[in-house]
Parts: sequence; structure tokens; C-alpha cells
Amino acid sequence: MRKTRYAAVAFAAAAALTMSACGGDSGTDAGGEDTGSSDTITIGIKFDQPGVGFMENNEPSGFDVDVAKYVANELGYSEDQIEWKETPSAQRENVLENGEVDMIFASYSITDERKQRVAFAGPYFIAGQDLLVNADNNDINGPEDLNGKVLCSVTGSTSAQKIADTQPDVNLLEQGGYANCVTAMQGGQVDAVTTDDIILAGLASTDANSGKFKVVGNTFTEEQYGVGISQDSDQCEAINTAIRTMVEDGSWEEAIMANTEGADYSYNDELNPPEPAACA
Repeated sequence: MRKTRYAAVAFAAAAALTMSACGGDSGTDAGGEDTGSSDTITIGIKFDQPGVGFMENNEPSGFDVDVAKYVANELGYSEDQIEWKETPSAQRENVLENGEVDMIFASYSITDERKQRVAFAGPYFIAGQDLLVNADNNDINGPEDLNGKVLCSVTGSTSAQKIADTQPDVNLLEQGGYANCVTAMQGGQVDAVTTDDIILAGLASTDANSGKFKVVGNTFTEEQYGVGISQDSDQCEAINTAIRTMVEDGSWEEAIMANTEGADYSYNDELNPPEPAACA
């Protein structure tokens, strides 16, 4: 789907949902006409965040992916109509502006700076910066316990800089990816890893790491994960409706649990699930 087809797709989605409620074929309308089910939708995700957005053997997985699939289905697209595109953090605004994707689910925090270039639906999750430690570590319960400790984060990340700014006695080790940080902690080189809580939970929930680490559960920032869309998209309201439906029918909770199983993790239930913001 490209931006020139949004209006037609919106009509198709509405017809598909109406027929679905009546037990009809989501690919045809009441008169048996094709509603556009042959179209595809291109969705940007991360490929390197287990439990959040991950691609292995051409199969996507993670919480962002599950939310994306649910929203796409509510808009009238089955899983086989989704084209997945890797969208690293530095490229997200560019691929939306260039029309390479229709929407992005990629631990994409809503910020005023980003709103200068793109628009957002949601949020569908509110993450917070937290700490990952060994499962038997009871000494580190928050950033105030990091003085004299070795902390790992990704080179150039805002997470690393925040800790460096607020805890000057922390020994910061920067790596190329969070998986490298977890490996370093497993090897005894670092005491803790920091980034958004759900990303840490995803890392801890992999088969290789299950039961070995825990998320401290003391978030100290708020990151509103939104659905990135182009500024001229007309899909914001439909996406927000889909997110609310996902929460109401229990699928949102199920997706969180399924993608953090094996990690000692609980999301911040004072902030989640969030109510999507009004569309601009």
C-alpha cells in the first residue's frame, strides 16, 4: 500500500470488518466485489531486538510485531499481505518521508523533535529505562546503586548518556549492541545493562538467557512507543481504534506475556496499557 491508496484501503478495511462481524469473507464486500485484499502493507520493524522486533529465518517476532499484525488485521490486511522492512533507529524518519513504509512499529518513542518530520498514532506501550542484572544480584535496585559498578549500554545511546550524566562514578562500557552487553555481563565483565525495560526483558527471555537475568523493575524515564506514520497519512484514528480493541480483548496483555516469558519482568502497570493520544 502506498499513500495514494489510503482512501481506498480505508473503505476496504471498513467493508472487511463489517463482513467479518457478519461471518462473511474479509476479501469481498456485501455484493461480492473485491475490497482490495490483494494489496500489501509495508511495515517497518527492528530486526535485532529479541522479544520486541526480531527477524530470524525470514520470520518476524516480538511484541512490536504482534501489535503490528493485530493493527494490520484490523485495517483489513492478513499476515501474508504484510511486507516487513528493517528500520534501524537512524533511518525511521527517512523511510516514512520517502514512502518506503506505510507505518513503523520499532520501539519508536514519540518526541516533539520527531513530530517535526513524521506523525504518530498511539502510544501502544510506555516503556521506561531500567536495568538488567544477573538473576541472583540483589545489590542493584536502581541507578543510585551503580556507583563503582560497571554498566553496559550501546555506543551513542541516550540510555548510556543519561546514566553518565546522573551517575558520574559509574564505569560505563559501551558496546555495538545490547546482546553484546548481555554476553559481557554473563562473562562477569559488567554488573548491569541499561536500556528500555521491555527491550531488556526481551533479551532476558531468549532461550539462551532464560532464567539467568532479571529486570530490576525500577524505571526512571518514560518512553511512549508510537506507530510512526507519514504526516499526510489518514490512518491515525483507525490505528488508535485497533490499539484500543487489542487492549480490550486481552490480546495486548497476551502479547506482552508471550514475548517476555523467561524474563523476571513486570511492565509498569501505572502507565500501561496507555490510552492512545488524540490524532493531530
